[in-house]
Amino acid sequence: MKTYLRLAACLSLALLFVVLGACRSTPVYNVQDAAIATGATNANMRDVEKAIVRAGTSLGWSMKPAGSGSMIGTLNLRKHVAVVDIRYNTKTYSILYKDSQNLDYNGSSIHSNYNGWIQNLNRAIQAQFATL
Repeated sequence: MKTYLRLAACLSLALLFVVLGACRSTPVYNVQDAAIATGATNANMRDVEKAIVRAGTSLGWSMKPAGSGSMIGTLNLRKHVAVVDIRYNTKTYSILYKDSQNLDYNGSSIHSNYNGWIQNLNRAIQAQFATL
């Protein structure tokens, strides 16, 4: 009888770890065509680019221009890497998933920490736009 109880306990514990592990994975959060709200009436592309770079670098992101109206942001934290494509013009911007390492991306879901990093980046970008 004790063997059955131990087996049941082990199976229950294994099931619990599977369920808890699944809770750490959430749909990928993207920011799409968010409005750029600035203090200035007419922000130019260079102002928008500088604001995005300031926001990202303040949070530890490496921001690299990737052509007109596009930037690649990379965040390295411990053994995790998140890469986003940031597209922008003078009216809107988007932060889109590009790649990751050690974040359990499966095509639609990713480790929940990723979404927090993107939300923080989005808030920092908005704060920088408000200073333009």
